[in-house]
Amino acid sequence: MIDQATIDRILDAAQIVDVVSEFVTLRRRGVNYIGLCPFHNEKTPSFSVSPSKGLCKCFSCGKGGNVVHFIMEHEQLSYYEALKWLANKYHIEVKERELTDEEKQAHSLRESLFVVNQFASEYFQDILYNHIDGQRIGMTYLRSRGFRDDIIKKFQLGYSTDSHDALARTAKQKGYQEEFLVKTGLCYRKDDGSLRDRFWGRVIFPVHTLSGKVVAFGGRVLSAATKNVQMKYVNSPESEIYHKSRELYGIYFAKQEIVRQDRCFLVEGYTDVISMHQSGIENVVASSGTALTPDQIRLIHRFTNNITVLYDGDGAGIKASIRGIDMLLEEGMNVKVCLLPDGDDPDSFARKHNATDYQAYINEHEVDFIRFKTNLLMEEAGKDPIKRASLISSIVKSISVIPDAIVRSVYTRECSQLLQMEEKVLIEAVAKLMEQAQENKFKENQRKQQQALREQQVSQEKTESPAIPASPTEKQESPVPQENPMTSPTTSTDAQPEAPATTATASADEYLSYIPLEGNEQKVFYQREQALIRMLIRYGEKVMCYLENENGEEQPLTVIECISSSLKEDELQFHSALDRRILKEAETHLQEPGFVAERYFLSHPDADISKLAAEMVSDRYQLSKYHSKGQKIITDEERLYELVPRLLIDFKISIVEEDMKHTLQALNNPDIYNDPQKCQEIMKHYQDLQKIQIPMLQKAGDRVVLPPSL
Repeated sequence: MIDQATIDRILDAAQIVDVVSEFVTLRRRGVNYIGLCPFHNEKTPSFSVSPSKGLCKCFSCGKGGNVVHFIMEHEQLSYYEALKWLANKYHIEVKERELTDEEKQAHSLRESLFVVNQFASEYFQDILYNHIDGQRIGMTYLRSRGFRDDIIKKFQLGYSTDSHDALARTAKQKGYQEEFLVKTGLCYRKDDGSLRDRFWGRVIFPVHTLSGKVVAFGGRVLSAATKNVQMKYVNSPESEIYHKSRELYGIYFAKQEIVRQDRCFLVEGYTDVISMHQSGIENVVASSGTALTPDQIRLIHRFTNNITVLYDGDGAGIKASIRGIDMLLEEGMNVKVCLLPDGDDPDSFARKHNATDYQAYINEHEVDFIRFKTNLLMEEAGKDPIKRASLISSIVKSISVIPDAIVRSVYTRECSQLLQMEEKVLIEAVAKLMEQAQENKFKENQRKQQQALREQQVSQEKTESPAIPASPTEKQESPVPQENPMTSPTTSTDAQPEAPATTATASADEYLSYIPLEGNEQKVFYQREQALIRMLIRYGEKVMCYLENENGEEQPLTVIECISSSLKEDELQFHSALDRRILKEAETHLQEPGFVAERYFLSHPDADISKLAAEMVSDRYQLSKYHSKGQKIITDEERLYELVPRLLIDFKISIVEEDMKHTLQALNNPDIYNDPQKCQEIMKHYQDLQKIQIPMLQKAGDRVVLPPSL
């Protein structure tokens, strides 16, 4: 079994364009890529790949999904074999065994930490908007920086009062464990064992993962609210879920625009990202004051090959940061550098200019990194031969890491002119460095292989001990035999996913219907059921309207709640066992902080569920051929309050009609007709369906035609 954390790592690392390109020749069309479908013969390309969503789909044969589903279909592998194929490609270790109790506990711990972080994010936002200090100090500061209210809300900025334990006290009152508050880094323990907030008296900047989960926080001290604090910024420490080297601030908000622009701007801090977003430039991320890491670079590389690094006029800062840019070149990225005017950083420059002027300045002043580095170091070296030699070595090293031979050749020729050196000397130096790098890489691979072999031997020694037999009281899962739907009602027990340690496993539900289990794909009721599942996966957690409760208070109604309550009202269920399971899991997880149905089901460990989710969301991301200029397109999300109820009533009418038809056919079976008790049960089922059908038809506004009575 592959644990969820490893699956998430594989899905985060796997670049769908990179994987599909191994089997299909792709060319860019808008923000997506298109090519000839590998699953059927075609002459006109209809296979579309969306790098921002990590999905592919053929709009001719309909095959597609995420990167795992593509490998499953193309290589004819199982779900877990496809995961292992991708893990091998991206050098991610997968241990093929059952999770130990400790590993299950670690998985539960990760989920708990995300829940606590989501609570903290909402707490900080509530303080900013509703606490007097939040308004007087936090909001005043943010507005003094020129941030609009919509931008503050978009980035989920917050504030923490100067009380040293306000968050800790509130969290404990709401039932959150002290252990998780400490492990997320939100709090730390004092010598006397009491909890102290890490971010007290600060404006809060939540850090989001690529999928939008809050993984960490940054806090900026405000001198008016705190005293004797030395550090301007405090950031979350490393934790089970947060590794600074793998995260980029703003990537969640920037990824789609990075794909659309085919370029990413790299800046240093939180406010740089936010100010540029506000000015209209959204394809920007920040390294948050740290040197770039390979994981961060690969994160950017998922969406574009082109990156522009924005620097202010601080020479010392530039020299310190360019040391890490060689890694960008090593990853095959096209790197450019833009120096902003003296006295300006990306934040202040964005507040002075709109997006058009900002873009125009960058386009006019950006230069490729090799030329920038050469000019910068040449100016510093002057006529000193020792410094010039050091400069040449540094430039040659940068050129040597570029993987593309043609690009290396072009840069070598250009640098020979800039440095006034023979091109042959530079070529030899580059070749020598590349040979040395290959040798070092070979030695490193050998070391890793030996280490893996030692770990494997240790693991084998542990598994050679006698296995402990399972307790006779342990629950064993076994498939439920399917009865003939024409002789008796279809009853299926939905297998439940493994529940978190804190949630009891729900009891299995029983589904009573005379509709055959298979062969319903073309039936009206089944197509309407799929339309509802599509709504659930795409918009499940979205609020579609507000309803008054018994006390006259308005309560939000989500899509999941609407579908669930409506079906229960008429004692109906989805026909497909997979659809019933999806609805049940959606109901179970809806109240969890940060739950997003689309994200949850796309990364689901069950291959059937993740495949269905990918099919349900993939068609949303194709470009409309009928978009007329200046005409506003009303999306499904904007009319959920009318669309979901209509789909529900249509589905319920059609499935009841289908069930009634098959119920009548069941009565014609001689085995049932000659069994009075069985016959009576089926007749009662038919009459129950009649009672359900008439009010539904009236609600739909149709003319009621009474079905034949029994």
